[in-house]
Amino acid sequence: MFTNFFYALKAAQVPVTLKEYLTLMEALQAGLASYRVDDFYFLSRATLVKDERHLDRFDQVFGTVFKGIEQSAADGTPELPAEWLERLAEKFLSDEEKAQIKAMGGFETLMETLKKRLEEQQGRHQGGNKWIGTAGTSPFGAYGYNPEGVRIGQDESRHRRAVKVWDKREFKNLDDTVELGTRNIKVALRRLRRFAREGAATELDIPDTIRATAGNAGYLDLKLVPERHNKVKVLIFFDVGGSMDDHIRSCQELFSAARTEFKHMEYFYFHNCLYEGVWKDNSRRFGEKLPTWQVLHTYPQDYKVIVVGDASMSPYEIVHEGGSVEHWNEESGETWLRRLLQVYPHAVWLNPVPRAHWDYTQSIRMIQQLMEGRMYPLTLQGLDAAMRELNR
Repeated sequence: MFTNFFYALKAAQVPVTLKEYLTLMEALQAGLASYRVDDFYFLSRATLVKDERHLDRFDQVFGTVFKGIEQSAADGTPELPAEWLERLAEKFLSDEEKAQIKAMGGFETLMETLKKRLEEQQGRHQGGNKWIGTAGTSPFGAYGYNPEGVRIGQDESRHRRAVKVWDKREFKNLDDTVELGTRNIKVALRRLRRFAREGAATELDIPDTIRATAGNAGYLDLKLVPERHNKVKVLIFFDVGGSMDDHIRSCQELFSAARTEFKHMEYFYFHNCLYEGVWKDNSRRFGEKLPTWQVLHTYPQDYKVIVVGDASMSPYEIVHEGGSVEHWNEESGETWLRRLLQVYPHAVWLNPVPRAHWDYTQSIRMIQQLMEGRMYPLTLQGLDAAMRELNR
């Protein structure tokens, strides 16, 4: 059965390896899952699933292989495993409730009655004590009460009395196109890493220490190396104000995650398009601007550049002098953006606007063309692709 489970996961395109499967077998041999299905489910999920995007696919395979989650029949009739219900009853029902079920004929009668009523009933039913519906006292249905019921079609428990929750499960894969949370952003940003050991030797080098000690007739000879850290340097430009107010939360999450992940990170703000000045403090944006030329000459070209903005503006703000909505710019935004790309060849643009909407905004298409196609949506999938681009 376990081998079938492994091959079923592979067939469902869940990326499991033989090493992970053997790890699961070792864990089972060590008794980590005991004899409870729930324990085995969580153990196998922890050892075999490496990416959250595959969790739902894993659940589908698990339910099919181990009969823990039965798919509904073509006619919509739920298939109810009586053995499972009996075990649940032993665990959750009181002696009085067990006696009531036994007086009604036991679980076999309960399941047979459910099957017959599903065949007989036509349409929706509310109230009452027989049909499968809502707000009644029938053993089958939702939002009602019965000490030995089977809950069908209810989103949550109310009386905590159902002996089995058996809804038709609508599987839905985790969407890797949704906007990001801080934790997911950190995971995606970790693709942009180049480790190096620089500075003072403060970390114990165990392999070298063993070799040196063995060559020193057993006398301990400690070897130290500099701490391993990410040497990637990042320069981020954030568009603020105007239409970007709708995306404040996602930008804040990106900013928080980036400051945690990158030791060498600098950031600046701009509005709509890059011009001759940027700033660090939005409350002093008009009085303490930093010349863009100074930024380009301060940070060397080995910096990775990330521009974050919705690129939604008047096309004049990109291609014309004086096109800015806030001041008279002597040179166009296109000119400054090209200068940025000449200094920093590794640059991407992250757009919080969904990709499906890009073709409806002329300025987005223009910026995308200036970036030579290196514009990515601010989603898990888009951020992952952007980090891969910067790693080239």
